[in-house]
Amino acid sequence: MTVYFPERDAAALRRALQDRPDGRLVACLCAAWCGTCKEYEAGFAALAARHPADCFVWIDIETHADYLGEDVDIENFPTLLVQRVAGGQPDFYGTVLPHLEVLERMLARGARMTAPAADMPEVLEWLLGTDAAR
Repeated sequence: MTVYFPERDAAALRRALQDRPDGRLVACLCAAWCGTCKEYEAGFAALAARHPADCFVWIDIETHADYLGEDVDIENFPTLLVQRVAGGQPDFYGTVLPHLEVLERMLARGARMTAPAADMPEVLEWLLGTDAAR
């Protein structure tokens, strides 16, 4: 499986989400200037290959600031959002240590650690919208 980038894969990303109604959106909210994010990206892609039922997305918070909402304040990286494609409360939203093993264990165990709805960006709605590449 691949990691989708909203700015270049909008149509494919929407199809991938629609094709995985029982899967999870696994979104890494990152920044192009962040060295930790750059190091994390290759492992994130490898993890996507091991979880083909899920949809992995790499979202640059500065490129897509208008769509993440003005209340979204990412202070540490990597910040992850894990949410059922069908919607509802996220399984997880927050910062994790930049070790892929943490995310891998979380996905394997189906861990749930929800965040208050007011703190979470509405990424799934945005990605399923009519123009995710904006």
